[in-house]
Amino acid sequence: MRLRCAVLDDFQNIATTVADWSPVRDQVEITTFTEHFTDEDRLATALADFDIVVTLRERVPFRAPLLDRLPRLKLLIASGMRNSSIDYAAAERNGVTVCGTKSSSTPPVELTWALLLGLARGIVTENNALREGGPWQSTVGADLHGRRLGLLGLGKIGGLVARVGLAFGMEVVAWSQNLTKERADEVGVQLAASKEELLESGDFVSVHLKLSDRTRGLLGAPELALMKPSAYLVNTSRAAIVDQDALLAALREDRIAGAGVDVFDIEPLPADHPMRSAPRLLATPHLGYVSENNYRTYYGQAVEDIQAFLGGSPVRLLG
Repeated sequence: MRLRCAVLDDFQNIATTVADWSPVRDQVEITTFTEHFTDEDRLATALADFDIVVTLRERVPFRAPLLDRLPRLKLLIASGMRNSSIDYAAAERNGVTVCGTKSSSTPPVELTWALLLGLARGIVTENNALREGGPWQSTVGADLHGRRLGLLGLGKIGGLVARVGLAFGMEVVAWSQNLTKERADEVGVQLAASKEELLESGDFVSVHLKLSDRTRGLLGAPELALMKPSAYLVNTSRAAIVDQDALLAALREDRIAGAGVDVFDIEPLPADHPMRSAPRLLATPHLGYVSENNYRTYYGQAVEDIQAFLGGSPVRLLG
């Protein structure tokens, strides 16, 4: 009897074509789900007969209550090598092996700049006007050269975003609770004296921090109030770092020039979610990691994880 493998959130329906699953098809039956499960009861019912689950990023929480309802589950594969939505202790208690895959930092860097440039030059507004017979030129672009880019976080992704900013001739400053002058010097950027100084002086502010107890809600109403009315905020990191209600209020009240957002408190966004209609918001449906090469890596290495598990020597263990 073959094992059964569920692939979750395969929105583009490409998981089984972007990678070669033939090495495991003799032993494993693959089922992909193109719709997201928003209800834990429905999810538990759908996964009840599966031995293996491949989950996409951190969209589906695998907490103890869910894992306790999946006695057949033996292998859980997460895309990426860090996943805060999995209860590893509960997985171990239930006899579930958790493995990961590699994930490239390049796609979220590129999307950050797509959002920032789209905001600065009014790309969506001008494109819509051109297609719909609207005014010929209705916006005045915000220049990048000579402007200040403030980065909250200067890790792998933040460092790459910084280098692009420098290539545009921007003045780049960075801050995080653990950022050192040595790291800032290594990247070639300035170390901001404080979070407040970065927010007050930045023409563009971009978030590149890990979500933790220290960063959750890091940018709330008081922090957003420090930003200049002409400044733009970009968040391709984690939704919970920026207070979403405070951001919506800042946009509606015209207290910042605009925001580019790729992450949300609920994903996928409900049809009536206020982020869908917020003014001066350039939003994308969590595309930061969605690229051909990343998907090849995610699903190609998911196949490798399954092979290794079946062979009795799991690889890329998480927990």
